[in-house]
Amino acid sequence: MLFVCRHYSWSKFTLLCIKDPSFNKITCSNSSYYHSYVYPFRYSSRNLCSWPQMYCRSNSRLLLVQTQFSIVSVKPPLHVFLSPSLPVTFYSSSAPGWLRGPPSRSLRKRMNRRARIAAMPVLDESQFQNAVSQLPPRFTPEELRSVMDSQRDPLVCLELFNWASKQHRFRHNVSTYHVTIQRLGEANMYKEMDDIVNQVLAIPSIGSEELFNSMIYYFTEARKLTRAVMIYKHMLNSRKLDCRPSIKTYNILFAALLSRRTNSYINHMYMEAIRSLFKQMVDNGIEPDIVSLNTLIKGYVLSLHVNDALRIFHQMGVVYQCQPNSFSYDYLIHGLCAQGRTKNAKEIYDKMKCKGLIPSSKSYNSLVNSSALGGEVDEAVKFLWEMNENRRTIDFITFRTVIDEVCRQRSMQDAIGLLKELQDKDLIDGLTHSKLLHELEDDIDNLNVRNR
Repeated sequence: MLFVCRHYSWSKFTLLCIKDPSFNKITCSNSSYYHSYVYPFRYSSRNLCSWPQMYCRSNSRLLLVQTQFSIVSVKPPLHVFLSPSLPVTFYSSSAPGWLRGPPSRSLRKRMNRRARIAAMPVLDESQFQNAVSQLPPRFTPEELRSVMDSQRDPLVCLELFNWASKQHRFRHNVSTYHVTIQRLGEANMYKEMDDIVNQVLAIPSIGSEELFNSMIYYFTEARKLTRAVMIYKHMLNSRKLDCRPSIKTYNILFAALLSRRTNSYINHMYMEAIRSLFKQMVDNGIEPDIVSLNTLIKGYVLSLHVNDALRIFHQMGVVYQCQPNSFSYDYLIHGLCAQGRTKNAKEIYDKMKCKGLIPSSKSYNSLVNSSALGGEVDEAVKFLWEMNENRRTIDFITFRTVIDEVCRQRSMQDAIGLLKELQDKDLIDGLTHSKLLHELEDDIDNLNVRNR
């Protein structure tokens, strides 16, 4: 936004003021002295704006600053000294009535969009010309790809791609499309990448499984799942056999559907899509691997369908000819403990130990908490020592759960003795010991108050 203010006195000058899109400051430039000043600018809660007092040596009369949608009363900022804020009233020239309070949401969006456009990186012309000079007069797509691959700047890579598209008798191939999409995807320039993807989809003869997998991956990273599914359907309908989806394609989609989800209801909704996608993969004759099967088990556990997860687990070595690994066991142990099925979790744990696999910290903590809450304090303490031997991290909630259950089922002295033993074996430090001891004493005091 541009402000132009004129001082109508014997010392005339023009002041150009540019407001920051975030409405935090205003930058003013004096055309007479060629100086620039940055003034803090904020809105108050009384439909006014805070503007610093600014003084002029020659005159102290008020100025009127004409803007695109307001008139602001300020003091002439020839020589600026910051002092207590001067309330300034905004008068709207483009909308009827007063411009009350801070700018509207739509105005802020427009200003922020303009700021983002202004802050976009600028093409390095010298670097681009240097890259063009490395190409022979009649370069091939492989030579262009080699030069583009050596460029770290995505803007230079995109400009090379567009420049080569305008050259006589040159046609891009899979390699040049692929390196351009990779550079733009790594730089999070998804709008520019989307334009290149549309060019690929418009040419039936251009495409490969690796190229389409890269498109799906970067679209899922941008959380554009609809666009990623569209690329997947394009691969399904492709007449070229080397463009059909592979196990890698499905694993990318599985990971995207399960990532960044912590709500069990949302996981339940996405699990329907994963189940349908898994069925399509099997119907297309693609054998699932350990990654896709573990993703299916994890999805069932997160959506609280532990029995379905157990079914997939028991089918791994029989139906799919794929043996479970440590992740398969960890997902099941955590899911069973979360539902209070400690006995089934211990059975999975025993099978895991028979194969020489060590549970993760999350699985161990789940076993300790589930055993302690189920009344098996000795079993929970045994898991604690085992976690220490296997160098697994014990969280604070696990320590507190075990100490509280020992105190509740046995006595206060047994809980304090266990706490002392944990400190002697360096499982907890002095600060954690003091915190657990204070919380234990508070619980005992609260229990005595209730009994009274």
